[in-house]
Amino acid sequence: MLGLMQNQPLLISSLIEFAARHHGDAQIVSRRVEGDIHRYTYKEAARRSRQVAHALDGLGLNFSDRVATLAWNGYRHFELYYGVSGSGRVLHTLNPRLHPEQIAWIANHAEDQVLCFELSFLPLVQAFHGKCPTIKHYIALCDADKLPVDSGIPNLQSYEGWISAQPDTYDWPVFDENTASSMCYTSGTTGHPKAALYSHRSSTLHAYAAALPDVMGISARDAVLPVVPMFHVNAWGIPYSGPLTGAKLVFPGPALDGKSVYELIEAEKVTYAAGVPTIWQMLLTHVKSAGLRFSTLRRTVIGGAACPPFMIQAFSDDYGVEVLHAWGMTEMSPLGTLCTLKNKHDSLTEDEKMKIRLKQGRAIYGVDMKIVDGAGKELPWDGKTYGDLMVKGPWIIREYYKGDSDPLVDGWFPTGDVATIDADGYMQITDRSKDVIKSGGEWISSIDIENIAVAHPAILMAACIGVAHPKWDERPIIAVVKKPGMDVSREELLKFYEGKTAKWQIPDDVVFVDAIPMGATGKMLKTRLREMLKDYKLPQS
Repeated sequence: MLGLMQNQPLLISSLIEFAARHHGDAQIVSRRVEGDIHRYTYKEAARRSRQVAHALDGLGLNFSDRVATLAWNGYRHFELYYGVSGSGRVLHTLNPRLHPEQIAWIANHAEDQVLCFELSFLPLVQAFHGKCPTIKHYIALCDADKLPVDSGIPNLQSYEGWISAQPDTYDWPVFDENTASSMCYTSGTTGHPKAALYSHRSSTLHAYAAALPDVMGISARDAVLPVVPMFHVNAWGIPYSGPLTGAKLVFPGPALDGKSVYELIEAEKVTYAAGVPTIWQMLLTHVKSAGLRFSTLRRTVIGGAACPPFMIQAFSDDYGVEVLHAWGMTEMSPLGTLCTLKNKHDSLTEDEKMKIRLKQGRAIYGVDMKIVDGAGKELPWDGKTYGDLMVKGPWIIREYYKGDSDPLVDGWFPTGDVATIDADGYMQITDRSKDVIKSGGEWISSIDIENIAVAHPAILMAACIGVAHPKWDERPIIAVVKKPGMDVSREELLKFYEGKTAKWQIPDDVVFVDAIPMGATGKMLKTRLREMLKDYKLPQS
């Protein structure tokens, strides 16, 4: 016997139409590439998204053809999220921080047909467009009068000119909810990038889950600032969860420095923000140096990399902002866990609560997880036993786009992370499997070593790697970048570790560097750091 409920497919077009109908006057605010502030409503965004759909029809695109973007977080990019996917095509967000050769490889692998890009990325497009034969149409995200006279890009159109003459009513097609909606490529630190191909169903379910009270908790009472890029895993789903809940959206555009982000938070009364630790480090530095406070910001979700303890404490103790520690992956759409406390934790001391908040958190409904040993045997949830983290769920990939092998192991996706899970289900990443340091048969977490280093007032960034050792197999060293105008010696920093970790886990050496290599998504590239330090030798004891 089947249930007698209506059969309505979960389609991305339904999110923007719901927002237009039920939250039509809620604002979407964007700092544009030009520097000014643009503001309009969900109702207007839905209207222009329909015009985008008509414009794509006018190009003769087929169902599931790929439409690429090279764009910051802003209202035009938001419209493409809905106009492209809603009309049955696939939105492909390209990362502008990649090398032109990498972008060309990705665009060709995806077989993109259209590229919509910010004018600030024109030099980048000029560098690779001749190597992308499948791209037939180039759209500059600008007004018609801002279109360059001689761009070198064939048949370049302005976005506003492209959609302005289109009707603002559109019958969104109805199709299988498992149809592809968007795609995002991994950073490809080892070998070529791989593409996660999301569906309408997976993206809509993810939007529902992200908005839950124990996850992002986004509501119509919030003004949300997604600093996490829309070109990376759909800005953690916020462009979908925003319309689903009716939250005000505040897009920062290209201005991601601490001063610009702070000014936008205050001007737009932002209550909730999301981003990676490097962005919040710049924000905290600006706020502290200028003696400022937050008047409306109450919560921030931090993911993309482990959040250092000092950052959680600074937001909470100094500024009254709750930090929600999160974890996920491109292959997971991306959310997997988020750290919020349970009511059983109300009676704990602040120090005890902090120990929980430092973990990546509990699995969201829709995600199951486990840790296993090298033989694939499931390990206990005791908060101490380390294992390889495996996940499964309706918004987690089963295979890569054009993949030549199945990445799943007995239906579970291997994340490449090493983690512990405690009795309450709180997961804590201890390392990437390729970064964990094995010294004398014991594992040392590079993340723990890095967190202690960046807690020192003179250290801006830190990366821990293992170096071959004749007796212990590997020993940790810490590469650090000092804050401008500040100094610390090797001996002082190593002494700083005393009492904060086991003596045998203290790094054997400190290497001072001008910069730590960073990837296109803001993560440290330890593979490149190892190349930089390939001639390094441990000091003789």
